Amino acid sequence: MVEETKPAEDHDATNIDQPWRHDNQAWWDWYVSLADNEARREALIELEPLPQIALPSDAALADELRTPYPLSDVDRQFFAENGFVKLKAALSAGAVLKLRRELLQRLSDAFETRLDGGAQNRFLSLEMLWLDNPLIRAFVLSPRMAQIAADLLSTPRVRLYHDNVLSKEPGCGRTPWHYDDHHFPLATHDVVTAWIPAQPIPREMGPLAFAKPIDAYKLVEDFVFNKSDTSYDRSILEKFRAESVEIEDGPFEMGEVSFHHNLSFHTAEANRTRRSRIVLANTYYADGARILDNPTMVSGDWLKFIPGGRPGGLAASALNPICWPVDPDAK
Repeated sequence: MVEETKPAEDHDATNIDQPWRHDNQAWWDWYVSLADNEARREALIELEPLPQIALPSDAALADELRTPYPLSDVDRQFFAENGFVKLKAALSAGAVLKLRRELLQRLSDAFETRLDGGAQNRFLSLEMLWLDNPLIRAFVLSPRMAQIAADLLSTPRVRLYHDNVLSKEPGCGRTPWHYDDHHFPLATHDVVTAWIPAQPIPREMGPLAFAKPIDAYKLVEDFVFNKSDTSYDRSILEKFRAESVEIEDGPFEMGEVSFHHNLSFHTAEANRTRRSRIVLANTYYADGARILDNPTMVSGDWLKFIPGGRPGGLAASALNPICWPVDPDAK
């Protein structure tokens, strides 16, 4: 089990210039500690059982994941204005439940615990599972998901930055307000993350919540990040309230998937249910993007995702395949 780790390299709480020196789980343990949580303890609620349905075969799932999604002009316009879009029925219920079964197993094995209650108050994370798991690879490299990403960014080719399996366990508190531009070491704004819930997410479970419109980031882009306490998250929340920023925090239906731009400010409330809130998040970016000149600790273990990358160089390692358009010769 990974121990919780917080940065302690210096005494300046605003200095993030040094690289992250721990693993991915330690990064998440640190990061969620920066969320301002109200001092309240509510009993966790029991949810209705997930549906018991026949799961698709691997062949049927592969066919679904390469079938184009009918993205509308309304979807594209909404994304352009607000920096995110939630797409209903982006996946079938069978595909979602098959994904959940696999992710539950991988998380349970990695953390040596039972999910859905066995790791209360934690935010668990695994990444790069696509490299050795054929089912997860099908979701991460999915032409259906990658084409949506490319169409929303209006770019002809997108690469994978990395996958991230995120499990907000029962009782785990808020995710701090942030935008991904702060986290990715990519010198481009042509970046989008597909956030794929592995179950329905009612409000009590803490669905992803987005500030509208996309320009909301300009209200807080000059706020100084603090790596040691909750002041950054709290300041953003107070500013958004003062400016009456609209927040989309509705539930996710089974099969609903969101796509958010790297300038979209977002958060998520606590998981107040007894079920793990499991999500597969895949981040794609425009082919040709370069790495920032000075990546920081907020980018985490970014060389794991772009091995051999160097500041200022192209973000195009062997672990950043082009996911759209599909290479017909790719194996």
